[in-house]
Amino acid sequence: MRKLIAWNVMTLDGYFEGTGPWQLDMHGTVWGEELEEFSLAQGAEIGTLLFGRRTYEGMRDHWTKEEGPVATMMNSLDKAIASRTLDVADWANSRLLKGEAIDTVKALKQEDGKDVFVFGSADLLATLMAEGLVDEYRICLAPVVWGEGTPLFKPESGRAHFSLRESQPLKSGGMLLFYELKKV
Repeated sequence: MRKLIAWNVMTLDGYFEGTGPWQLDMHGTVWGEELEEFSLAQGAEIGTLLFGRRTYEGMRDHWTKEEGPVATMMNSLDKAIASRTLDVADWANSRLLKGEAIDTVKALKQEDGKDVFVFGSADLLATLMAEGLVDEYRICLAPVVWGEGTPLFKPESGRAHFSLRESQPLKSGGMLLFYELKKV
């Protein structure tokens, strides 16, 4: 069975996005050569990228206009979108998952291949986490406090216990944290 791994950048006070959609300027506080190298290495582990509709549309709109190694990776990966409202997935190598997110993601995890990664998609992650489907969180902790925004972990995520598998400081002041779900 493939693992479901969540990847996000998060502020010290728990926000993955500002008060408006796609307000992600905390990414600039941690982005650099180290995080780019990490992104490319992590990309080699990805079998499928899983997105909710809003994240899919934002990622598609961003990465199809970018150039460079990370853009090439993002545009070439297999992508699955859990959405009740999207009719067409027109980004390269994209497919729509029809049906309830829980059921379709369980089936996605059963497919052969490398692991499934979720970037962003906090609403989808809350649903999946509540069902115990998230196996690992990889978080880049950005050294900023916003005081408001969209939290990465939502109340509907429920409780979960994780074990720290690895941590790695970045020259930017950020910290990469790798947590695995602890079965309790």
